[in-house]
Amino acid sequence: MEWILAIPLIISFFVCVFFTPVWIRKAKEVGLIWEDMHKVGHPKDVAGSGGMIVLMSFIFGILVYIAIETFVLKTNLVTIKIFALLTTVLIAGLIGFVDDIFGWARGGLSARFRIILLIFASIPLVVIQAGEPAMMGIKLGLIYPLLIIPLGVVGAAATFNFIAGYNGLETRQGILITSALGIVMIRQGEGWLGLICFILVACLIAFYFYNKFPAKVFPGDILTYSVGALIAVIAIIGNSEKIAVFFFIPYIIEVILKCRGGLKKASFAKLNSTGGLEVPYEKFYGIEHIAIAIMKKIKKDKDVKESEVIFVINLFQLLIILVGFALFGGIF
Repeated sequence: MEWILAIPLIISFFVCVFFTPVWIRKAKEVGLIWEDMHKVGHPKDVAGSGGMIVLMSFIFGILVYIAIETFVLKTNLVTIKIFALLTTVLIAGLIGFVDDIFGWARGGLSARFRIILLIFASIPLVVIQAGEPAMMGIKLGLIYPLLIIPLGVVGAAATFNFIAGYNGLETRQGILITSALGIVMIRQGEGWLGLICFILVACLIAFYFYNKFPAKVFPGDILTYSVGALIAVIAIIGNSEKIAVFFFIPYIIEVILKCRGGLKKASFAKLNSTGGLEVPYEKFYGIEHIAIAIMKKIKKDKDVKESEVIFVINLFQLLIILVGFALFGGIF
C-alpha cells in the first residue's frame, strides 16, 4: 500500500500548477505587483507573494497524507507532530505575508518585531517537546525547548530569506535543500518526515514553472519564511540539526556578508548598458555578488546573465549538500 503515499505529492503538485496562474491574474488585478530588478527599466509587472499558493498546496498535500494515514493505513502515530509542524509553518508564512504587504522597499517589518513574531512560530514545537533535548551527548533539559528550538526556527526562517531576489533562485534553493533533507530523513527511518519534505518539493517544482526566468510571479517572504521554518522543524523533529546547519552554510556566509554591510546592502546586481549584471559595490555583500564576479572572470567581456548567477549559487549549494552527505551519512 506504500504506493498510495505518492498521492499527496501528485495532488499538491497539480493544485499548485492550477492555482498559481489564478493568483498571478488576481494579484495583477489588485495591484500586488513588484519590480523585476534585473530587467532593463525594472518593469513593475510581476505578481507578488506567489508563495501563498505554494503554502496552501503544501498544507493541502499534508492534510491528504493525514487522511490516508487515518482512513486507509489506519495509523495516526505522528498526527500531533504533523499538526505542530503545520502550525509553525503557517505562522511563519503569515509573518512573511505581512512583511510582503508592508513592502521591502519601505522596510517591511522591523528586524526586532520579525524575530519576536518568529519566536511565536516556534511555540507549537515547544509545547509538544519536539526533538531530543541533547546535543553532542550533552543533555540540555529545558534549554533545548526554550532556547534551541526558537533559535533554530528564527534562524532558518529569517536567513532563508537572505539569498533571494533573482528569478527562480529561492525556489531552486528550496528544492535542493528540502530534497536533501528528505533523503536524510528516509535514510534515518523517518519516512513520514521525508514524505513531508517531498510534498513541499512537489509544490516548489510546480511553482518554478511560473517563477523561472522570465518570472511571471515572485514567491515573496511568505515562501522563504515558511520554507525556512519547515527546514528547521524537520531538522528538530528528525534530530538532524547538525546536517541541516551544514546545508545552510551558503546562508551562513550570506549572513556574514550582509552583516559586513550593516544589513543594509541589497543582494541585487547592477545592470550595465546592455542589460548584463555587474557587482553593484566595491566589496561583496552577498554570495550573489560573488557569483557575478566568478561569471565575469569566466565570460570575460561577455554579459553575465541572471540565470548564470543562479546556476553558480545552486552549484555551490549542491556541493555543500554532497559534502554534508559524506560527512553526516545522508546517502553515502
